[in-house]
Amino acid sequence: MHTSRILPPIFVIIGVFVLWEALVRAMDMPSYVLPAPSAIAAALGRDFSALAKHGLVTLGETGFGLAFAIVGGVLLAVLMDALPSFRRAAYPLLIASQTIPIIILAPLFIIYFGFGLTPKVICVALMCFFPVAVGVSDGMARTDARLMNLLRSFGAKPLRLYVLCKLPAAMPSFFSSLRVAVTYSVTGAVVGEWLSSDSGLGFYMLRVKNAYRIDSVLACVLVIAVLSLLLNGLVRVLQRICIRY
Repeated sequence: MHTSRILPPIFVIIGVFVLWEALVRAMDMPSYVLPAPSAIAAALGRDFSALAKHGLVTLGETGFGLAFAIVGGVLLAVLMDALPSFRRAAYPLLIASQTIPIIILAPLFIIYFGFGLTPKVICVALMCFFPVAVGVSDGMARTDARLMNLLRSFGAKPLRLYVLCKLPAAMPSFFSSLRVAVTYSVTGAVVGEWLSSDSGLGFYMLRVKNAYRIDSVLACVLVIAVLSLLLNGLVRVLQRICIRY
């Protein structure tokens, strides 16, 4: 990645933090209202071991949810591509499912699946499933028809067409949609932890919020943002490895 693309956002972030620090100090704002970035950094150092422990729990939930979302999204995309009538029936329902906020469905998952790992994994999977399914489906729809006809002329069966042609053609769309999905994945796990958990960043955030430790709350928010960025970066690395332009 070129330095010209990295430096501008870094300078903007530094500028925001410097302005934030100056305003909090100039207005003598209490830390329980809005802590300064320096206070958040101190809370991050003070609570690092707890944040790391709870962060690993959230990452585990995120990983399971992403795995289910990827497998289910790809399978649904193949079905919609192979069966146009199924696509016409399923696509509107798929879009409609995204109009229901996950925070509304999460209590139902707790009723049906208890207070363990399952509700959090479902929250992550539902938040990540849609972009993967739509991205892969649209990518396969743009497969070069000439290449498909060439493979058919050599007697390729439908399964081989997908393995050799359609799925590879959909890889750029898959990784683009996966970058979107991983951005929401940690949030999905945290939402599930808010409602039922005894560990994880969502649980930790509620605990420090109830103690009015706003600096620790914002430190937890920072960790969640960093985890989302790291997952996004991991997807970019995997894309570079899997796709050679």
